[in-house]
Amino acid sequence: MKNVVLELSARDLVHADLASCGWAGSDHHLAGVAAQLERARTGEVDYLAICPATDIPVAKGGIDYQIKEGVGTLWQLAVHPALQSCGIGTFLVEAAERRIRSRGLRQAELSVEESNPRARALYERLGYAAYDRRPDSWDEQAPDGSLRRYETMCTLLRKELS
Repeated sequence: MKNVVLELSARDLVHADLASCGWAGSDHHLAGVAAQLERARTGEVDYLAICPATDIPVAKGGIDYQIKEGVGTLWQLAVHPALQSCGIGTFLVEAAERRIRSRGLRQAELSVEESNPRARALYERLGYAAYDRRPDSWDEQAPDGSLRRYETMCTLLRKELS
């Protein structure tokens, strides 16, 4: 068996990327991401794209600086399903942490659904520690295009950045 090595880079996600990010969620989700890109213009958030040499995103995620004073809150992290467990999620989180540190901040937080133990294991391996749990909810688009409220329980994790 041959190993495939992808050279990855992190850059700002732009509106033009959304057409190739259908793997990350529904049209409703991508419309929400587009709205977050407007917030990125004002510096309230960063929204990253992780790309191989093709410059087409294979992972994406946001950092919100408005949720908690002095903290970068990671959210909407996603890796293309066909490329999960290849180290791309680690690359994404580390790129987000570099962005947070570049703003002079020393703490990162995120929440993970309790029904997603693989993601939680990744975050814990990267040094995040659970400190609380809370319910969360958002609108989710069904295959027929209708929206329904999705409710879940999340674990909150935090990491001190050096």
